[in-house]
Amino acid sequence: MTSRPGRRLRKARAKPRSDRTPLGRLRAICLALPDTTEKIAWGEPTWRVRGKLFAQLDDHHHGADHLAVWLPAPLGEQEAMIFTDPVRFFRPPYVGPRGWVGVRIDRRPNWTVVAKLVEQAYGMVAAPAKNRRGRGEPSKGAPTHRRGRGEPSEGAPTQRRT
Repeated sequence: MTSRPGRRLRKARAKPRSDRTPLGRLRAICLALPDTTEKIAWGEPTWRVRGKLFAQLDDHHHGADHLAVWLPAPLGEQEAMIFTDPVRFFRPPYVGPRGWVGVRIDRRPNWTVVAKLVEQAYGMVAAPAKNRRGRGEPSKGAPTHRRGRGEPSEGAPTQRRT
């Protein structure tokens, strides 16, 4: 093949076909997050951070009419998303009562929104226990040690022995 002067030939860099499928795009979003692994569970791909599930594919689960991803959502968000757009969002079986939301990825989804929801779910699961449950390291300004026997509580008047 000859080329015209001053014109460079570019190698065609076609993306693999899987990247163009909804599963391929979802997989790329999930695996781009730190410490994420993919594991097949219940016959479907799932994505985990340090062994904790944050996303699960729903490929027409139990004959459903959709391809979707199930994600944990912050308190109250599941209801708001379903109310706002019941065509794209739904309450998934099994995990729906615990606040997870189903996000359809088969009807030309907004992949920016899907990516943000996946990142939010990842953050909820990946967050250290101290951020989720209020346990762990003390917050700023909190005492750094427990009171021993005979030590006054913080702010209590001290007594002098005479």
